[in-house]
Amino acid sequence: MLGDSFAYAKDAVVGKWMQWLLLVIATIILCIPLLGYSLKVFRGDNPAPEVSDWGTLFIDGIKYLIVSLIWAIPTLIVFFVTIGAGVLAMAGQEPTEVMGAIMGMLFGFIVVAIIGILTMIFATIGIIRFARTGSMGEAFNFKEITATIGKIGWGPYIIALIVMIIVMVVIEIILSIIGMIPILGFIINIVFIAPLMLFESRYLCQVYDSAGA
Repeated sequence: MLGDSFAYAKDAVVGKWMQWLLLVIATIILCIPLLGYSLKVFRGDNPAPEVSDWGTLFIDGIKYLIVSLIWAIPTLIVFFVTIGAGVLAMAGQEPTEVMGAIMGMLFGFIVVAIIGILTMIFATIGIIRFARTGSMGEAFNFKEITATIGKIGWGPYIIALIVMIIVMVVIEIILSIIGMIPILGFIINIVFIAPLMLFESRYLCQVYDSAGA
């Protein structure tokens, strides 16, 4: 899956400089058209589709963003409650209160991380279901989402996500180091956002398809 995803992303941009330029433009425009383009990848288009019909890309990108934000609501609520409670607790400035607030915030961050991980497990399949069906409601169809994960296998599915996260973290670290180069580093980072999203989307698409028809 990793090899196929890398080849997919490479073939989409290497030697197709105009398409790569259009993807960079899609990235600069708040990434919304790029999100819409990634839905095409989630639908199983192979090879990578052409960058066209910008109106549809914008609309799909906005829908993708809305679905993602809805999935993020539980994590955001816990995060802001944790931050808010910590700030209020530290307002007293008593050493014991401040220490208690810090411990409470650390615990809250752990809870946020757990909720975020659980959300990602279900949201990933939900977003691909949305891409395949065209229905935003299907992005939250827990019965079908759980059934799909069951067909993939919970163990293989979670391992596949962990592998993707590790690979993406390594790439992001490399790009962060390159990003320290004045101006050039920033440009390189912008240019590689689209290929990275292509790589990730294609990988997740294959994970989804491993569940069968």
